[in-house]
Order: sequence, then C-alpha cells, then structure tokens
Amino acid sequence: MSLGEKLARVREDLGAAAKRAGRDLSEITLVGVSKTAPRPAIEEAFRLGLRDFGENRVSVAEEKFTPLPYPPNQASLHLIGHLQTNKARRAVKLFDIIHSVDDLRLAQSLNRYCAEFGKKMPILIQVNVSGEESKEGLAPVELGTTLEQVLRLDYLEVRGLMTLAPYTENPEEVRPVFARLQTLFEKHHPGTPAWRTLSMGMTNDFEVAIEEGATIVRVGRAIFQ
Repeated sequence: MSLGEKLARVREDLGAAAKRAGRDLSEITLVGVSKTAPRPAIEEAFRLGLRDFGENRVSVAEEKFTPLPYPPNQASLHLIGHLQTNKARRAVKLFDIIHSVDDLRLAQSLNRYCAEFGKKMPILIQVNVSGEESKEGLAPVELGTTLEQVLRLDYLEVRGLMTLAPYTENPEEVRPVFARLQTLFEKHHPGTPAWRTLSMGMTNDFEVAIEEGATIVRVGRAIFQ
C-alpha cells in the first residue's frame, strides 16, 4: 500500500470516529509521527496534504527537519517524546509545539529560551494517567499545582494535556485512560482561551481517543510503515 493510500485510510477512519462521536472533523488535528520515516517520505506526506509532523527526539528531528522539508510556516513540527532539560534550547529553536512538558524545571528552561528567541511556545502538560512506571508524565494528583506554576511563565502558552495510553490490541481497554484525561482537562481548566487541546491516541487506539474527546491524535505506523 502506498503512503497516499495509507494516509487516505487513516483520514477515513478519523472521519468515521468523529462522526460516531458527533464531532466536527475540523476540531481534530492529525499528527503524522515521522520518527521512523526518512525525509523523502515526509516530503511526500506534505505533498499529500499532511500539515503536522511529530518527532520523539530532538537530535533525530534536527537531522530530518534542518532545513525544513516543506516551505517555512506551511506545516507544524510537534515534539511528542520525552524532553530532557539540557535539550530545551534546541527544542525551542526547532519545534512549533511541545506535547511532553512534565515538570516545572523543564517548563522554566523552555520559558527562558523562548525569551531568548523572542518566541511564544505552545505546550501541553503530559500526564501519566495509566500510572505505568515506563511512562513519563505527571501523576494526576500533581497536575493542579504544577499547572498553576507553569501558567505564570510568560513565554509559554499552555494549551492543554497529553497522555500515552498502554499498548493493547483491544483499544476498548484504554478507553478509561482517555476518559480520565478528559475529566482532568475539564477539572483543571484555567479559564484561558488557549486551553483547548487534548493530545491522546495513536495508531492502535486513535478512534477511541477521538470518541473520548481527543483534539490531536498522533499516528505513525498506520501512515509511515
């Protein structure tokens, strides 16, 4: 199956999930997780209309997106993997949005480098809803205090929450994880217009995530493998 066919199938499934949930498809952003994709595949996906790309590692993204594989300001690059504080400056320079802010120290570093570059960085707070030790993210009980502190940082625009669900062949098993993030999203709403994003759901489970309120889904294997 060609990349174009794979992308069309994902878009069809995304649209069907939105329809089942009674949602407008325009509310949902498809991020193509390009961490395993070579630069030519990213260029082709852009030609096919994909406008959001996700990378896990700063160093790998630097190699593939420097220079950009598409015209400037025509697509967005999302950092969706764990970010170490010592790579915050490089992340600020390259990425358009960071999904994986999971502690105050990292947020403060990002804020400092955003000030240096004169850049307002959209971010999401990563929450470890499932409680898996292998997953990064704040514990749900830590979210309120950390969010309150991060919202005070002038150069960060906090748009919402992100989570990683456990891998499973049956996506219904992780529906409670997505429902819990939606509950946390509503509970901790800071009342700011920017607070509108729930990043959850990947290749195996993005349809369930959409049904539970996802506004960003991160799909890699179904597009690029």
